[in-house]
Amino acid sequence: MKTNTILTGDRPTGKLHIGHYLGSLKNRVKLQNEGKYKMFIMIADMQAFTDNARNPEKVRNSLIQVALDYLSVGIDPSKTNILVQSQIPALNELTMYYLDLVSVSRLERNPTVKSEIRQKSFGESIPAGFLTYPVSQTADITAFKADTVPVGDDQEPMMEQAREIVRTFNNTYNVDTLVEPEGYFPPKGQGRLPGIDGNAKMSKSLGNCIYLSDPADVVTKKIMSMYTDPDHIHVEDPGKIEGNTVFTYLDAFGTDKEKIAELKAQYQAGGLGDVKVKRYLNDVLQEILEPIRNRRAEYEKDIPGVYDILKKGSDNANIVANQTLTEVRKAIGVNYFD
Repeated sequence: MKTNTILTGDRPTGKLHIGHYLGSLKNRVKLQNEGKYKMFIMIADMQAFTDNARNPEKVRNSLIQVALDYLSVGIDPSKTNILVQSQIPALNELTMYYLDLVSVSRLERNPTVKSEIRQKSFGESIPAGFLTYPVSQTADITAFKADTVPVGDDQEPMMEQAREIVRTFNNTYNVDTLVEPEGYFPPKGQGRLPGIDGNAKMSKSLGNCIYLSDPADVVTKKIMSMYTDPDHIHVEDPGKIEGNTVFTYLDAFGTDKEKIAELKAQYQAGGLGDVKVKRYLNDVLQEILEPIRNRRAEYEKDIPGVYDILKKGSDNANIVANQTLTEVRKAIGVNYFD
């Protein structure tokens, strides 16, 4: 039976939060434990440098934090290769070959890149590495011949560009060396989580996150400050659940759907205060986060051991990526000394 290969990962620009857990980490653990996939999870430090090149300390410090977050949610290094992008030299050479098959205008038309350029306010000073990161991402995917790439809905343009590059390469050199990847999207209702301030996006840069590593008291404090219905001033006032972040989180994380439905009905009718609902949400999230915090505390006792996990995962990944690079060189005809 054919074993599918998954590649996914994160940019190390800070600790991961519950939005990452809902949107990707939880599902990665599920896919890992199903045992149907060969799993590669990449800490994409080179991609992080595309807009943090002048702040390398941020990337270096974040790398170990992301690794700890992976391990604490249940990513198992005996089942999954956790690798560091910059430690896989083949990715750079593959990127160079692919860059020659893509036009600048095509990169500039990528909707995801256009959106992120606006968000980061680069103006006329767009780093070349940032503009070309869809090509680097294609190198990451194809190096491991990943046919399945778990991504958010906003990443579909990136997947389409990767497929274009794969088809162009295979057609140009008349081979079937590279594998076309497909996006694996989160289940409905498990996409992007709003920030605790009601902003449409939970974001490290906006400071509206609940981090996986937050202590219990910090989580409680953040939940008690969450945005609800601004017109729900008194307990007896009818409240809105649409756009109410507390209920959005309960829908996302709560398992007792009957209880949540009762709370919604009471809140909408009047007679239920925000504090009571927030306390219930706190109970729900603390139950999820406590074992994650406990596992993290154990791994934090042996940071050199965590680096060893990353090195082993990167060494394993190098074997696979180097094999793909050998095949790519042969297809192009630059295997001069073989």
